[in-house]
Order: sequence, then C-alpha cells, then structure tokens
Amino acid sequence: MENLEDAGKLSEWLDASVPQLGGGSLRVEVISGGTSNIILGLDRGGPAAVLRRPSAVPPPGSSGSIQREARVLAALNATDVPHPRLYARCDDYSVIGAPFYVMERVDGWAAQLTDVDTVYPAPFDKAPWRYGVPFALTDALIALARVDYKAVGLDGFGKPENFLGRQVERWSSQLASYKSLYGYAGRALPGYDYVRDWLAANTPEAGPPGIMHGDVGTPNALFSHDAPCRVKALIDWELSTIGDPMLDFAWFANALRDEREPHRTPPHGTFDPGDFPTRQDLARYYAAGTGRSIAHLDYYLVLALFKGGCILEYKVAEVMAGIKSDWAGNFFGPMVLAMFTEAERIARRAEREPQRL
Repeated sequence: MENLEDAGKLSEWLDASVPQLGGGSLRVEVISGGTSNIILGLDRGGPAAVLRRPSAVPPPGSSGSIQREARVLAALNATDVPHPRLYARCDDYSVIGAPFYVMERVDGWAAQLTDVDTVYPAPFDKAPWRYGVPFALTDALIALARVDYKAVGLDGFGKPENFLGRQVERWSSQLASYKSLYGYAGRALPGYDYVRDWLAANTPEAGPPGIMHGDVGTPNALFSHDAPCRVKALIDWELSTIGDPMLDFAWFANALRDEREPHRTPPHGTFDPGDFPTRQDLARYYAAGTGRSIAHLDYYLVLALFKGGCILEYKVAEVMAGIKSDWAGNFFGPMVLAMFTEAERIARRAEREPQRL
C-alpha cells in the first residue's frame, strides 16, 4: 500500500467520516503513483472509493492542491458537471501522513498516453464513434462553464480579476522558479520570447469568470464504456481555479486540426486527430452551449501552449537535477519545444490573417 503505513488509523477515520463505504476490513490497491498525486482504491464491502493524496515530492506550485481539489469537488456535488462525488476530506497528517480526500470510484475509461500515441478503447478507437469523443468532453466543459461559481461556494477560490492580464507573468515566473528549485540553468526555448511579448500586447477582454479545470484532456476524463460517447467524470482537478473557461477549451483544442490547415497535424500531440472535428468546429459547438465569444480563439490557443510549455519544462529541470530519468527528458523536452514553436507560429499567423469564426 503506497504511502499508507497505518491502515488502522485510516479505517477509524473512514468509520467516522465515510460510513457509507461499509464497515468491513479495509482493502487498498494502488491505482496510480504519479508525480503529482498518489491515487489509492479503497474497498470496505460497500461502494468502491478512491483516496487521493500528494506524492512525496509534489511538483512546483502544487502546495495545498489536495485541499483545493477537495473544495472544488465538494462544490460540484451540487451541479450537473460530471465529476467524482466527494465523500470527505482530511487535513490531519496523523491519519496517513499527508492531507487527503476520499471520493467515489467512477467506472469508466480514460485515454492512455504512450510515447507515440493516445490510445482509445473500442469502439471509440475508430469512426464513427471516435468522432464523438471531443464533443463529449466539450459537453462536460460546457456544463462546467455554466456553473455560477459563487452560488456553489467558490467565491475566493481564485482571482478572476484581470485573469488574462496576469497569465504571462504567472507562468513565466513559474518557469523562472525552476532555477532555485532545481538548480536549473535553463536552455534555449525558441519562440518563448516572441510569444510572451505577443500575449502581453494582444490580451483581449476576458469573458465572464467561471470554474476552470486547468488540465483538460481525454486522459483526465472518465468516459462511459457504451456508445455514444459521454463523460462520466472529469478527474485530476489539481490546477482548477476561477478564471476564463475559454482557456480550458483552448488547452484541449490545441490537439485538434485547424480548419485553415486541415491536413496539418499539431506537432506537439501524441495522436492523429484525423477522425476528430477541427478546433473551429468544436469552438462553435462550445460557443453555442455557453454563449461565450470565440472571437479571440487564436489568443487562447497561444496562451494555452505558453502555459503548457512553462509548466512542463519542470520535467526537463528534474532530469537535469537527477530527480527524473532520461526518459522524462526525452519525452517532455521535445514536447515543450514544440509547444513554444507552435505558439509562435499561431501568433504570427494571427498577425497576418485575423481569424474569422
């Protein structure tokens, strides 16, 4: 049982806080021992549940993320947003040595990332059912964007004021922090300077603030096993905040083809989006469901790539510091470079050819 030394204390806490799981002996399985969080399956004879706790060495900027995840999941319990229902959270380190929360275990599939591909199970691995996967994910984002965050108790959860205006400084500062965190000397990041300056000079007025997931993608959602495709739960809420939900949409849409270049595959992805709609098709669908403007879609695409590159460079920094294996550097290093390069390409194209939607 990974990072769970005293199951007896956890059983006592479950008796008091989550009695609906049953009163049998506690069985624990490791579902994921990731770099950000550790996920354990719990079984006491009743409904299966999941325990989520931070890893021993959490990534930069993740302090308090478990508590934040629990708070947003609790708020979503009162909505129609597909998510794992929160049972309870614990901030008492004496129980398992770290803060944690317990949520329902949702039966569904998530896309699996490999070095070269994103794998979907049958029948969603080919047309016609594969085409519906991004629409299903977008339906979940539409439901999330429509939630009144204040009404569900998330006022103060983030800082929506001047959200877009603060993004460049927010992520460039995180990138700069890797020097002190890891002794990271840095490396050439072609496109970074241009994109940073372009974003600062082209910041549009943000739409109405709303709940953001922060890391939207098919690996971070659980889908129904039966067709047609639908999302049963968005998972991995560690980057959630209150901001501009269009950035969530763009984070996912960057993996899709652009209708202006339908034969060009995004260079930073790990799957062929040929059976998927274009990002503009999906943007129009998202706009129809939320009423949000997509006039500045290119800006959000660039910002999402900039954010992703700044965040994921910590993987490269960890490799250089000897914390992670060379595999992580070989996988994430080129991905970061591709993100900044693609962000610059989209920004320069936007200067030449303003998008019409």
